[in-house]
Amino acid sequence: MSEILEKALDGERITDDEAVALLRSRDLVSVGRVANEIRNRKHHPERITFIIDRNLNYTNICYTDCDFCAFYRRPGDTREGYLLPKPVIFKKIEETLALGGTGLLMQGGHHPDLGVEFYEDLFSSIKSRYRIHLHALSPSEVQHVARRSKLTIAEALTRLRDAGLDSIPGGGAEILVDRVRKIIAPKKTKTSEWLGVMREAHRLGISTTATMMYGHVETLEERVEHMRRIRELQDETGGFRAFFSWTFQDDGNRMGAQVPVEARPTSFDYLLTQAVSRIYLDNVPHIGSSWVTQGKKIGQVALQFGADDLGSVMIEENVVSAAGTTYRTTADEFVHLIRSLGKTPVQRDTLYRDVRVWN
Repeated sequence: MSEILEKALDGERITDDEAVALLRSRDLVSVGRVANEIRNRKHHPERITFIIDRNLNYTNICYTDCDFCAFYRRPGDTREGYLLPKPVIFKKIEETLALGGTGLLMQGGHHPDLGVEFYEDLFSSIKSRYRIHLHALSPSEVQHVARRSKLTIAEALTRLRDAGLDSIPGGGAEILVDRVRKIIAPKKTKTSEWLGVMREAHRLGISTTATMMYGHVETLEERVEHMRRIRELQDETGGFRAFFSWTFQDDGNRMGAQVPVEARPTSFDYLLTQAVSRIYLDNVPHIGSSWVTQGKKIGQVALQFGADDLGSVMIEENVVSAAGTTYRTTADEFVHLIRSLGKTPVQRDTLYRDVRVWN
């Protein structure tokens, strides 16, 4: 343990086996201390950032039938399925801007009727009306749009970018190991496909984030393999600006019954995994805290275990709440949480540029 942590503090890259050893050690204090030191070297130690944006789910119609998802509805569901019309989306954007928001995180399902033209029209309509950053469409959605429109990934991304897409969220990654994906999301993107969309986005100058949803059927080794996939692509392209991880939420979905209660991650597991991610992902600039799944108190504690960012105020959120987790907050509460740590709160935009600093 001490040799691995000293190696990390000396600026050397730790191996997969060493990352697994840190996870198995259960030595949260030592691992967290090193993760925090590395975080402080990468970013101003006294500053904590957050963003005001909205997570707008434009549709819940999806044909991928992922076992862990309680949000989606199958095509043809006329009772609970929806596709938001433009006026509703515009109203939500106006509410976001009125609250000081700078970005729109827009994701939905794999709607069988929506091709690239739908998104081109929607994105260009938004951009012609509002100054807002469009952080939209996970890699699996991009792949669906490309297939639906008989385009290559590069062609689809180019058209979406030209219509107003600014950056791509890391949703749909779950665990980037095909053994796991065959169990929890067999109809969704394969590991190489998810990475391929991100690689093409980076090549086209579209920055992205990376995510990991864990605590279900993966092993610790597969958790680290996921991080290795991110680290390797980052070595190649440099296009990931942040990494966010969160634990599987087990209410209201089919997979909840498959994961024994004793196997579900605790707050301890979350903090340890986040700390290891900060140490292992030496080439990813930012690590975000997941207060949405962990709650505000653990989200705050995570800022001392490698995270430099508190994430989004999240004016609206539907996917995690559909699985039974419904934490809510405000910008004022974020400022209080950060100040109570003796840190300076900084509102950022999607690209981590300062919007407002509370001195």
